[in-house]
Amino acid sequence: MKTYSVTAKAHPNIAFIKYWGNQDDSLRLPSNGSISMNLADLNTTTTVTRNPSLKSDHLELNGATQSGPTLRRIQQYLNLIRKIYKRDGFLEIISTNDFPMSAGLASSASAFAALSIAVAHLFDLHLSQIELSAIARLGSGSACRSIPRGYCEWKTGSRHEDSYATTIAHEHHWPLWDCIAVVENKPKEVSSTKGHSMADSSPLQQVRVMDTQRRLDICRNAIIKKDFGALSEIIELDSNMMHAVMMTSTPPILYWQPTSLLIMQEVKKMHQKGTAAAYTLDAGPNVHVICTEESYEKVEDNLRNIPGIIEILKSPSGSGASVIQPTSPN
Repeated sequence: MKTYSVTAKAHPNIAFIKYWGNQDDSLRLPSNGSISMNLADLNTTTTVTRNPSLKSDHLELNGATQSGPTLRRIQQYLNLIRKIYKRDGFLEIISTNDFPMSAGLASSASAFAALSIAVAHLFDLHLSQIELSAIARLGSGSACRSIPRGYCEWKTGSRHEDSYATTIAHEHHWPLWDCIAVVENKPKEVSSTKGHSMADSSPLQQVRVMDTQRRLDICRNAIIKKDFGALSEIIELDSNMMHAVMMTSTPPILYWQPTSLLIMQEVKKMHQKGTAAAYTLDAGPNVHVICTEESYEKVEDNLRNIPGIIEILKSPSGSGASVIQPTSPN
């Protein structure tokens, strides 16, 4: 077997209607559907190499060799792919992010989307975009939404093949921006994987899940009609509902920090003054402020006046995952 490498790039996504909780943890089948927007200016770049001299899978992340739980998660994913598609051979994975990891910025989504695309090409699997989305989900649920372009909806499904994301509007349909107020850039204490497994312990989770289809319909229609008023109301409600579930889980998970609340309050004031802005938080303290192309500079300026913000990342809506450099066997 000769050495062969594939490099792929993917973007994280910000969920407008959130994924929280699984109907099947092992397959990462979600309890409810979700809608998201890919972020063009945040990137994960991953090179996967098949090398016959390797004795086990090797992972390098942002220049540091990984072991322990991080490596085991990648190995479990690769073992699934090798088993499903009857492939063999250990892989060397070198991955870099240009944004903070494990801080509620969907780094696992872009990581597994890029890895899935690269491995599929390396193993010559000839998968459709739907199939790629489904296998990315096996590594990280929200990774399935980083495979297609633009604004994506993840179908809940009831088995592996039926749970995947598709584009509902391309990134240029409505050029929204995400101004991310980073208040914590260290890995969070409770991982998303752990949090998903605790969701059903909240007395609010069942109510949240039962109401999801209504929120999905409102969000989807708002995107298609470019109705920011409707979008802002539903994404803030959905974010608050997910965090209410987290706060009432056993044990409770409290991702919000004091600065998170200051930002949310400031965003409400901006909106009341006519600025097209709305907040949403994934599983972490960092606040995503969704805004229109016309308002993102004003939003960024307002955020800079809030104490406690480490940095502001900003990105327009973006494309999906793609291979950027396959190389020939050596």
